Amino acid sequence: MSSDLDHQTSQTRDQILPLVEKLDHSVFDLDQEHQQASHQSFIQPNQTSLPSIQPNPSKRPSIHPAIIISIWISLSSSVIIFNKFILSDLAFSYPIWLTTWHLSFATIGTRILARSSNLLSGLSSVQMGWDRWVKSILPIGALFSASLIFNNMAYLTLSVSFIQMLKAFTSVAVLGMSVLMGLEKPNRRTGVIVLMISTGVAIASIGELEFALSGFIFQSLGIVFEALRLVSIQKLLHGMKMDPLVSLYYFAPVCAVLNAVLIPIYEGSEPFKKAMSQLGPLVLLSNASLAFALNVAVVFLIGSASSLVLTLSGVLKDVLLVGGSVLMLGSRVTFMQMVGYSIALVGLVVFKTNQELIDEKIRRIRTMFGKA
Repeated sequence: MSSDLDHQTSQTRDQILPLVEKLDHSVFDLDQEHQQASHQSFIQPNQTSLPSIQPNPSKRPSIHPAIIISIWISLSSSVIIFNKFILSDLAFSYPIWLTTWHLSFATIGTRILARSSNLLSGLSSVQMGWDRWVKSILPIGALFSASLIFNNMAYLTLSVSFIQMLKAFTSVAVLGMSVLMGLEKPNRRTGVIVLMISTGVAIASIGELEFALSGFIFQSLGIVFEALRLVSIQKLLHGMKMDPLVSLYYFAPVCAVLNAVLIPIYEGSEPFKKAMSQLGPLVLLSNASLAFALNVAVVFLIGSASSLVLTLSGVLKDVLLVGGSVLMLGSRVTFMQMVGYSIALVGLVVFKTNQELIDEKIRRIRTMFGKA
């Protein structure tokens, strides 16, 4: 559920940022879409799908990439809008409970798939002892829980379109955390791109008509915890072959338990009483199934196309989601926001695509015009 942070190549940036798209794109985050959930740069942390530590090449699909990308965009956007509909339109204002429900469903679902299919064949290559679980899975799961909770709380007061705009800042947050932890070295080019993204997000925020400080703070905290989670994955689980479903297999139960502990403290017993009467079994099951299907789709998405295509697909998904929130949820987007968001998206595309390829194209253009 409840986006997404685009990652395991020779460049440290490409190892981390790809998870920022799931930036959408974790299924559990009403985005991510990301925050969801692979090491490709297409997933921003507006998705709530869990990122892979290293994509499993054995799961490369024979389906045409355009079909897979279309399915992923549809599922990711549907999960976000569906969750917003439940939390806001249906007035079920219990984001921690809803997140816990999705995580519990995912815990059961991954174990069923592990026994009945080969989608989690990557489990056999993961050496998960008690020591590694305590030192890696547990702390990362705690960060993931915090990210999901704050991201979903933001949907109670902010529009889907504005939240998607704010999540464009996740790449900047991940870079900042990477620099602080010694995983990335800052340079002038990166600084300019960071300034570009930050300026775009700032302009979009100023132009927001339904700005709510509480929602803005919640979303900002969600971005910070998502960035910490992605960088921690790189530090603590470096080199492990875990695709999104394998990651979900290990992280979902941890997050579900941690979130469940918080329900009686912050939401009480009300969500348990209102879940069936206010939502009903059909809404609950369809919502959780849709979120879980997104995680499965991400497995097939990994390796289906080039990093550039996946990055642009993620941008297209975000643009369609903003437009969909305007048409379907009545969100209001100003001209200033469109300008600011466009600036931020351009910065994101430049930041996440192969810089050497971009430099080569620039050199060719300069040569054509006699400016080499």
